[in-house]
Amino acid sequence: MLVVSLAGSPSQRSRSGVLLDVAGDWLRQRGVEVVNYQVRDFDAQDLLHARFDSPLVRQLIEHVSLADGLLIATPVYKASFSGVLKALLDLLPERALAHKVVLPIASGGSVAHLLAVDYALKPVLSALKAQEMLHGVYAVDAQISYAEAERPASLTPELQERLEESLQQLFAALARRQPPHDPQLLHERLTSARWSI
Repeated sequence: MLVVSLAGSPSQRSRSGVLLDVAGDWLRQRGVEVVNYQVRDFDAQDLLHARFDSPLVRQLIEHVSLADGLLIATPVYKASFSGVLKALLDLLPERALAHKVVLPIASGGSVAHLLAVDYALKPVLSALKAQEMLHGVYAVDAQISYAEAERPASLTPELQERLEESLQQLFAALARRQPPHDPQLLHERLTSARWSI
C-alpha cells in the first residue's frame, strides 16, 4: 500500500505538519509506504506560473497516480486552507484522485474554523475525483504541542483518539482496495485445510 502525504503549510514549524507526521508514523508502523511532500519543497515560480513540466511537480503527479491514498494536511487561514496548497492542487490532473482514499486534516486557532475542511478543502478534492473521502480531522492549535529539546511533539489524548479513529478508517479503506489473493493459492489453502464441524 502506498500513501502520499501532502503538507500544505508554508511555515517551517506547523501544527498541521505535526498531525501529518503522527499520521504518517502510524501508517508506517502498519506496513504502509508513505511518501512525503511539503508545499515548501516546490519552487514558488513553478506554482505561481503553473509549470506543469516542473520535475518535482511531475514526480508528485507520478506518486499520486501510483498511490492508494492521500493524507493531506493544512492550516486554516481566513476560514480556508492555505493558498499555496491550492496552487499545488491546481497542478494535479483533473482525475488525479480517482480510485484513491483521501483523509483531510486541518488545524486552526479556534473551533470557529471547524467547517473549513468540509466547505473549503473537500470541494477541491472532490473536483479531483477523490473516490472515497473520509470525514477528516480538525484540530485546534492548543491541542498540539511542538517538539521541545528532548520532548517529542504531542497531541492531547482526545485529539490522538480522533486521529487514530480516522487512521483506522483510512487503513481499512486501503486494505479493501488491495487486489484479491491469488485464486490458485486460495484454492490450495482451502483444499488442504483441516475442517472441523
